[in-house]
Amino acid sequence: MKMLNMALNGLFIVLVLSFGTTVAFGPIPRITWEQREVRLTHFQEPGISNYSTLLLNKIKDTLYIGAREVIFAVNSLNIAEKQHEVYWKVTEDKKAKCSEKGKSKQTECLNYIRVLQLLNDTVLYVCGTNAFQPTCDHLLLKTFELVGKNEDGKGRCPFDPAQSYTSIMVDGELYSGTSYNFLGSEPIISRNSPQSPLRTEYAIPWLNEPSFVFADVIRKNPNSTDGEDDKIYFFFTEVSVEYEFFGKLMIPRIARVCKGDQGGLRTLQKKWTSFLKARLICSIPENNFIFNVINDVFILKSPDLKEPVFYAVFTPQLNNVGLSAVCAYNMSLVEEVFSRGKYMQSATVEQSHTKWVRYSGEIPKPRPGACINNEARAANYSSSLNLPDKTLQFVKDHPLMDDSVFPITNRPRLIKRDVNYTQIVVDRIQALDKTVYDVMFISTDTGALHKAVSSENGMHIIEETQLFQDFEPVQTLLLSSKKGKRYIYAGSNSGVVQSPVAFCEKHSTCVDCVLARDPYCAWNPRKASCVAIFKEHGSNSSLIQKMNGDASSCTDKDEKVKENYLLHFGGTAELKCSQKSNLAQVIWKFQNGVLKVESPKYRLVGKALLIFNLSEGDSGVYQCLSEEKVKNKKFSQVIAKHVLEVKKISHTTTVSPTLTAAQTEASSPIPFPPTGTSFLSCVGTGSPSSTSTQFDVGSGTESPAVTLLPPFLSDQSQHVNAHGIFHLICRATGPSDVHVIWEKNGQKIDVCVSVQTHVLPDGKVYLFSWVKDTLRESSEYCCSFLSKTGNKASKAWITVDRQEATHQESWTRELNNWKSVINEHDQMMQNWKKAWVGGSLGHLCSFALK
Repeated sequence: MKMLNMALNGLFIVLVLSFGTTVAFGPIPRITWEQREVRLTHFQEPGISNYSTLLLNKIKDTLYIGAREVIFAVNSLNIAEKQHEVYWKVTEDKKAKCSEKGKSKQTECLNYIRVLQLLNDTVLYVCGTNAFQPTCDHLLLKTFELVGKNEDGKGRCPFDPAQSYTSIMVDGELYSGTSYNFLGSEPIISRNSPQSPLRTEYAIPWLNEPSFVFADVIRKNPNSTDGEDDKIYFFFTEVSVEYEFFGKLMIPRIARVCKGDQGGLRTLQKKWTSFLKARLICSIPENNFIFNVINDVFILKSPDLKEPVFYAVFTPQLNNVGLSAVCAYNMSLVEEVFSRGKYMQSATVEQSHTKWVRYSGEIPKPRPGACINNEARAANYSSSLNLPDKTLQFVKDHPLMDDSVFPITNRPRLIKRDVNYTQIVVDRIQALDKTVYDVMFISTDTGALHKAVSSENGMHIIEETQLFQDFEPVQTLLLSSKKGKRYIYAGSNSGVVQSPVAFCEKHSTCVDCVLARDPYCAWNPRKASCVAIFKEHGSNSSLIQKMNGDASSCTDKDEKVKENYLLHFGGTAELKCSQKSNLAQVIWKFQNGVLKVESPKYRLVGKALLIFNLSEGDSGVYQCLSEEKVKNKKFSQVIAKHVLEVKKISHTTTVSPTLTAAQTEASSPIPFPPTGTSFLSCVGTGSPSSTSTQFDVGSGTESPAVTLLPPFLSDQSQHVNAHGIFHLICRATGPSDVHVIWEKNGQKIDVCVSVQTHVLPDGKVYLFSWVKDTLRESSEYCCSFLSKTGNKASKAWITVDRQEATHQESWTRELNNWKSVINEHDQMMQNWKKAWVGGSLGHLCSFALK
């Protein structure tokens, strides 16, 4: 029965990963900072790439950077200040030999720095791939020169720059997880020690195609009385040995070895006698959804913690739903599994996919895989060299534990959709209410950094910061939590970015500062600014900080500067609002009354307000308010004020500000469909014919005159249900001859496309175009706005969430679609009739229906 349950459980995991399930989207970052909006410090050198290895020397305030064929030392307080550099290049002879083995001479056959570890106060231990001949050396910190030892780096550094690896220096000895051969087919966890080098067995039960992500040491508790040892932990994902199905099922693991391990005397000579591994569980129990690929780990070893806690970033193996998760684990539970858990053993069972089952026989003494402690010493086992062969043979055959390691609260701390998390670091800070918060900094494969914290209102993503302009993956993340010098360092292929842990000064009001719910930030009434609490000196009693987001104690004064406009009769006004919070709703007021932006008179473009067909009655004060709800409380603040004066002036010219991409934020309510429009449903239509779009550029030397916003769905989500009708919208400003072309998967769309055109006071036109469509499978859309003076094109990928369950459901949806089309047609006729009778149709807009 046990074997059957295990087989079914394994099969269920595969099915869940293959077909997906319904999972919550996760919290939205409250604020999204673009790179240009915040103070980030960059380091990059011309011609250098792959800044993927970082090491922080907190004592010397120095950051060491390992890149391709060069090692840098920079000021960790300002990484733009380079202190030293040393090049470590591959000889032409080695390049040639590497190329003869089928590797690229221009890329792979170079030296990628993969190991940077402090050997002592004066020497840095460094290793590089060295054209698939891994080599290690000593770097003298005083002169910043390589000694030229040229030690064999096998087992310490990968051969291939694309291979996974991890390393940690413990008391002058390097512990590594990497590959031991050219092909990458012999994984190894090793200790490189002149006195006692050890390694794992080359056997599938020990390591089965692992992808190493992290290693760290946990020191023994100095107050412990059991005489325990320091332990080194390795984290990796490997191919499962418990289950065997059609494909390879990946399993996240934690493995442990003891620092005092000396190997066996006869059995396991120069091999680990303390190597054990267990499965890490990170799942959504109510959905039975498994995250089974581990991407990174951070172990929090703060002095105020009773025990270390480690945070791990996971994704599903087949990430067809674009999910990431962060799970947190107590180290005591890990030790409980290794010291008291059940072992697994290999078994051959007919008509079963299960290869490994729980071992229920007698366990030898001393316990296999245990570190030498006082109990073992009392039994005359003072070293692993004294352990009996029976114990050593058992651990050799049973390195895998049957018990799994479950996260704190048995569920993830954070689940996020539409993002692939790559790296994580965690900082601990005490807020003004004396509560200590673990702040997670999590990077993405698009160069962004999320800052998240768990509070009484649940998980809150404080902000998202775009670290790298080209949206490249963050390869490594480092935290400096030194008092008063808290920074995040991120490495990518193109360079390194230094970011402060908080951008408190960007919150200009008390309400905004408190609503940020950032434990680093508080409002200083005396300075009338949002400040970082760890930089404040003296008493913090006057500072305002509420981690529950209750901004009731704020007394912000309305000091918004009014912007005055003089506009002509019949024209169009654009009033801007620079609200940043993605959790807030923008409300526009006119003469203290709330505007109904659903009317033909007004339209929201991002958070800006467009007012059409101006008349003298439109003169007055317009206010943009941000309304944010936190725990059933609403907090409002005035973001912008505009004073309009509309007169019948024949030669008044008012330049309307250009629309920018920043105005497409997800919190903006955009009414749709526009009044008086009709659509033809694309359900059932065949694929459009292939058409090549020709861009007719004028001189080709001037900047394009078209400003284009990226395509978005009317509900602001880029996910749709199969066969469900949706509206994809594109907007632009440009010269009067601008026109739009839509493409789907590279083919021009000739039906279901509509366009509204509004003439702006400066002679330009504002185009609002949309396509109505349905999808069976995810597709790419492109809207191109063309003019004689320049062109712009922008693309969007629309993802189909699910397939229709039955033909009946599909037929019912089709019928509802046609009813919707009829209703739209009737409404269109009514609107046209009203507009014609009122004589105002020409003032509203001109339509170009395709």
